[in-house]
Amino acid sequence: MFDLTGMTALVTGASGGIGSSIARALAAQGARLALSGSNAAKLRAFRDELNAEYGQDHVEITCDLSNTQQVEELVPATVDTLGKIDILVNNAGITRDNLAMRMKDEEWSDVIRINLEAAFRLMRAAAKPMMKARFGRIVTITSVVGATGNPGQMNYAAAKAGLTGMTKSLAQELASRGVTANCVAPGFIRTAMTDVLPDAQKEALNARIPMGRMGEGEEIGAAVAFLASREAAYVTGQTLHVNGGMAMLG
Repeated sequence: MFDLTGMTALVTGASGGIGSSIARALAAQGARLALSGSNAAKLRAFRDELNAEYGQDHVEITCDLSNTQQVEELVPATVDTLGKIDILVNNAGITRDNLAMRMKDEEWSDVIRINLEAAFRLMRAAAKPMMKARFGRIVTITSVVGATGNPGQMNYAAAKAGLTGMTKSLAQELASRGVTANCVAPGFIRTAMTDVLPDAQKEALNARIPMGRMGEGEEIGAAVAFLASREAAYVTGQTLHVNGGMAMLG
């Protein structure tokens, strides 16, 4: 079940904590990956690691998502390199946290450009080859804060909520061609960044989660692998919340 053998996938932010877990999950199911990110050295090392572990000829494509030209070239480069694109995972994102009354214009615009606009451009570019093939899976990583809001993250919450609305619209446009579009919305996930938090802060975070712990990157990867699979053909326009019960959303 959820065998992705013969499928190709583009994953943005692939060398990051959640991104690498998503990439591993797809590779483990047999997909061949185009790993994208802004750090060429990290991407290359991660590609070599995946190739050694899973025996596929994965590739890396460096892309700065704040650069419109590079974003527009990413999907065509993936198709040129892998021969096709079956799965697009919009995972990359940044934060520029600040209270609304102190938020600078560039803190707003940087987050919207990278988290929302770049995802739109990649969705638009991937839609054409996917529609032609009459098959495709677009999975976008949003966040629980896109549904609940969060103090100091007006820009980030707006971008993540925007991704959900974009996904629902695109799902309706592409459904008749066998292309699905869905979101995975993580809650608090354990990463290198959260590992360095003081124990008291970790305990306070865990107290907000009914399961009493932060999620693991592998749990996000598993959700993405399901939505990317052939078996998920009748699931589109949905948001799969993976948050340990922190926000029980319909």
